[in-house]
Amino acid sequence: MERFSVTPVTHWVLMPPHHRAPEALLTALAGSRSRSDRLTHTEQLPARQACFSPWPDGIRPEIVAAARTLGVELPWAHQAEAMNLAKNGQSVVIATGTASGKSLGYLAPVLSDLLDGTEAPNGRGATALYLAPTKALAADQRRRAAELAPDRVRPALYDGDTPPEEREWVRQYASYVLTNPDMLHRGILPGHTRWSSFLKTLKYVVIDECHSYRGVFGSHVAQVLRRLRRLCAQYGSEPVFLLASATTADPAATAERLTGLPAVAVTEDASPRGPLVFALWEPPLTENVGEHGAPVRRTATAEAGYLLTDLVGAGTRTVVFVRSRRAAELVALQAQEQLGPPLAARVAAYRGGYLAEERRSLERDLYSGRLLGLASTSALELGVDVSGLDAVLMAGYPGTRASLWQQAGRAGREGQGALAMLIARDDPLDTYLVHHPEALFANPVEATVLDPDNPHILAPHLCAAAAELPLGESDLDLFGPSTAQLLPVLEQRGLLRRRGAKAWYWTRRERAADAVDLRGSGGSPVQIVEGRTGRLLGTVDAAAAHTTVHTGAVHLHQGRTYLVQDLDLETSVAVVEQADPPYTTSARDITSIAILGTDTTVEWGEARLCFGSVEVVNQVVGYLRKRIATGEVLGESKLDLPPRTLRTRAVWWTVTEDQLFDAEIPFDQLPGAAHAAEHASIGLLPLFATCDRWDIGGVSVPLHPDTQLPTVFVYDGHSGGAGFAERGFRRAGQWLTATRDAIAACECERGCPSCVQSPKCGNGNDPLDKAAAVRLLDVLLAGAPGQGASAGGDG
Repeated sequence: MERFSVTPVTHWVLMPPHHRAPEALLTALAGSRSRSDRLTHTEQLPARQACFSPWPDGIRPEIVAAARTLGVELPWAHQAEAMNLAKNGQSVVIATGTASGKSLGYLAPVLSDLLDGTEAPNGRGATALYLAPTKALAADQRRRAAELAPDRVRPALYDGDTPPEEREWVRQYASYVLTNPDMLHRGILPGHTRWSSFLKTLKYVVIDECHSYRGVFGSHVAQVLRRLRRLCAQYGSEPVFLLASATTADPAATAERLTGLPAVAVTEDASPRGPLVFALWEPPLTENVGEHGAPVRRTATAEAGYLLTDLVGAGTRTVVFVRSRRAAELVALQAQEQLGPPLAARVAAYRGGYLAEERRSLERDLYSGRLLGLASTSALELGVDVSGLDAVLMAGYPGTRASLWQQAGRAGREGQGALAMLIARDDPLDTYLVHHPEALFANPVEATVLDPDNPHILAPHLCAAAAELPLGESDLDLFGPSTAQLLPVLEQRGLLRRRGAKAWYWTRRERAADAVDLRGSGGSPVQIVEGRTGRLLGTVDAAAAHTTVHTGAVHLHQGRTYLVQDLDLETSVAVVEQADPPYTTSARDITSIAILGTDTTVEWGEARLCFGSVEVVNQVVGYLRKRIATGEVLGESKLDLPPRTLRTRAVWWTVTEDQLFDAEIPFDQLPGAAHAAEHASIGLLPLFATCDRWDIGGVSVPLHPDTQLPTVFVYDGHSGGAGFAERGFRRAGQWLTATRDAIAACECERGCPSCVQSPKCGNGNDPLDKAAAVRLLDVLLAGAPGQGASAGGDG
């Protein structure tokens, strides 16, 4: 393979084919184009030696022989431990690092038992189900299973890409079915009678990348798994659950919350690892200004495009992870345009929304090395086996430390040294991290937050379960403590009917499963339809429709720009037309919040920290049109949309008038101080809870009617809560200290997107008072129990 290097004068030179040392790569990137000031920190992670164990007795010789053919003479110690636990009928979660061979740890026992099952009269005496959060990962796992097992073990994909004529074959004959939670929820469980022969012999359920099942999505999946366990019991099977996860806090507890079953955690990573150089990188300030004249940095995606160009030019196999589909296309296009032929043909984008054949082709090209550079969404983060990558760029913090290490671990999988780089977005959390490296490198990864007992999530799954099989008293413990209280409510709503003393039935003609959106909070999604052709472009969650597809909104889809002509809330349809406006749009809203009940209150000196239930009323009242290049406001239009009410969970804090006096914050500065503190705290909460800032909301009130004090709220953006606000309450001392430090450390004068401005502010980031926010947080934290303590109460 030819290798190329880019020189500072941007012409190309041939290089010998070899992996460049990561230190040399980083030196070249920082030294080119006067970039040295953008490198804020470098972390050196040493290599690790392997520790092997013998093959467990229960693993079939055919599997051992196939593994040896693939170069695996002996399993690593953690793989052997997982195999032994699985063969002994124990549910297990393998929580080791990226490229640590978790797949072999669960595939060896699964395929061994499936091989035993092929000796049954029907050739399918044992079956297994594999669940992945992405189609790409399931396809990759099917290939691995086929490499390890003889042909008589029949692995098969069953997802939205599976042709109808193949689906019946999968139901009748496949022994290892690879699918996703959505297909299990909508296809397999409601049609369980057609899957009866498969479910009767179900021996294992594999849940890959289980750390990705968090928040509302994870809570939904937890209930789907309980529905699966219930049907398996009906057909006489009791499968063992095998989970694989990136390193996560308390993986055994996470696995138990997800499946409802106790699990043993395997966490001691015995795999070898090459040295990793991890760099933190901050793009430069530009001449552009944003809202209220705030300075604006070059975007992380633009910076990633320049860096990808240089790395591909140097023959370095690189993946860039970005936050959106559009960003993946833009980064790849930027690199292609700068490289020119022939190297431009070796750069591509990878994201959801592509046809199955396109995805498979890109995966093959990256695996083979034909592609040198790939810009990808997190669709490629989860487990797809890509050997030989030299570098990983992350255009923006991916939201959790678990995802950060998952993405960084894509490089160096052949044991060579590798470079990983986090490129900061113009965002409070990203800015904080690149200037506080200890937050990434000295702290464990987060606990996975999910709440399957949330009644807003549990209720529709009880309806789906009743439609699959009438609910009985024996199901109450399976679905959780809220079940007994919810069944009479569902009966009153006419959704369930009780017959006899101990059975509830689904009453409607429509499918109950269709009322549940696993990746949203329920409710009918709004369909986005092209008015001229009637073509369905996509959907958006009902909760987000008012702010994203209101009349007049600019909507992006697969690189094309559309204007929303009309949002019909009765039919849940947004009609759009293709256009090319020179502006973007930003919704403006008003929000009020009322406290419904306070669960816990902690005294912070004169201040108070609280957690409980709230009702949030939000109304979109208009939108701004902003020039694309500069963010300059071109005009404002009013909207007439109904208010939306959300009952959820929140953390809030109050301060007294005496504290405001001590902080030298007069009343006219208080709205800006509280508003700035609210924005920054929302931006920093994802560092302590596995969420994105778009999963949470906030309100700051100079004098709240329920507390009669200045109050700042941060709430879960999902009905009933998702566990994020509670996590913030439990880690409030650390969370609000980080918030204060992030604001104080920012080099801007009055506030910018890197500290206190929010991209989703309904008030146009006005008012904001950066300096007063620091003083306000100082006086609040002065009463917090213990420096850096988990001041909400549970460590």
